[in-house]
Amino acid sequence: MSATLQRFDVRGLACVVTGAASGIGLAYAEVMAEHGARVSLFDLNATGLQAAGQRLRAQGADVRTAVVDVTDRAALQAAFERSASAHGGLDVLFANAGIDAGPGFLTPGNERNPAGSLEGLDEAHWDAVIATNLTSVFTSLRAAARLMKPKGSGSIIVTTSNAAIINEAIVGTPYMPAKAGAASLVRQAAMELARYGIRVNAIAPGPFVTNIAGGRLRNPADREAFQVRVPMHRVADTEEIKPLALFLASQASSFVTGAQLVIDGGQMLGRVD
Repeated sequence: MSATLQRFDVRGLACVVTGAASGIGLAYAEVMAEHGARVSLFDLNATGLQAAGQRLRAQGADVRTAVVDVTDRAALQAAFERSASAHGGLDVLFANAGIDAGPGFLTPGNERNPAGSLEGLDEAHWDAVIATNLTSVFTSLRAAARLMKPKGSGSIIVTTSNAAIINEAIVGTPYMPAKAGAASLVRQAAMELARYGIRVNAIAPGPFVTNIAGGRLRNPADREAFQVRVPMHRVADTEEIKPLALFLASQASSFVTGAQLVIDGGQMLGRVD
């Protein structure tokens, strides 16, 4: 193996992935497990979590699972501590857990949607989106920092979104400020933790086919509404995020911190017919 390829080696690293039962979180867990990391999968979906854990263990991976609500700060902190005890510390965190924010103020057919307007937004849903997509990132970063500081190294990767940078009328309004806040938190944490050898970065996906929003991108109308905004004229499969995840988790990205790497097929460039 060349010296360059050796820098992508994650064998033996202890890794935690939140929101790991499906979608992008599961892709993170898979790529780390496939390359020899010891991975803890956190998710509230007990059934999906069990299935993911069993499948990865059947492939020979060192995987443990924990059913945890990332909005429960005490439970999440305890889950990190149990994972570190089982795997001998923490080297890599993917703070990925998130929920959808419901429909936007426009429908995929470009019609006004009163339920997605500022006046129509449910306050409890706003609170849930902020708690899951932003506050849980803070809780996860704090737990990881406590475990990584003593060893003087670590890589933290937060799943933000290109919605942290651009706005979407067909996406629920709480999603954008939650993801923008997470992106800002990544930069702030990167500044603080650099002196301890801890790198903090973000992956900002565009439209990927996952279970979020009830798997809406499997619906032809919703899928078309997103892919017409992508210059590559398609949405992505979660397999396509794995190389980027491996790069940020490994020493291949040893001089990268405070970055937000967008993977969206050019969506941020604007629509190209």
